[in-house]
Amino acid sequence: MSPSKPRGQYAKGAERREQIIQTATDVFATEGFERTALKRVAELVGVKEATLFHYFSGKQELLTAVLAERDRRSREAGSLDESGLAALASVAERNTNEPGLTTLYAVASATANDPDHASHGYFQDRYARLVEELALDIRRRQDAGEVRADAGAESLARLVIAAFDGLQLQWLYDKKVDMAGGLAELVDVLLAPARR
Repeated sequence: MSPSKPRGQYAKGAERREQIIQTATDVFATEGFERTALKRVAELVGVKEATLFHYFSGKQELLTAVLAERDRRSREAGSLDESGLAALASVAERNTNEPGLTTLYAVASATANDPDHASHGYFQDRYARLVEELALDIRRRQDAGEVRADAGAESLARLVIAAFDGLQLQWLYDKKVDMAGGLAELVDVLLAPARR
């Protein structure tokens, strides 16, 4: 066997895995992530449903890969001028256009608190990164006098993330909930500098 053959097989396997992730992300975004969606993903990729799990240890690993892809796409779609607090409204708008992925995120985040859960590390790392990034932006804004300085930047970041997740969960039950508007109002009210 030539040394290049295993690498070629590995590359094909990596390409197929990526194809499955991309296809699953697209399908889950619009159709949700129930059992029929997996059949649809397999059909679009051109394999049997059981073959999907040749590339993933199980459904949860595939779902976690889809959530990571959702995050990557969200970062890629963001404007260079949008980060921290300024990005919240556009992220919320994007989430309303991907109800299946938004539901997947809510369900997975609620069930992954067990350290043995396949998605536990993903969510633990994701929340730590979000708090760190948002706290940096809030601290910068505090230094510029744009945001209240009587509370710690990390505490405020955690409150904003909790409000985002809470508004998103409410939106899943009632599509009239304005996530983007609610977040903008939260930033205006909660983070406004103290009046003198």
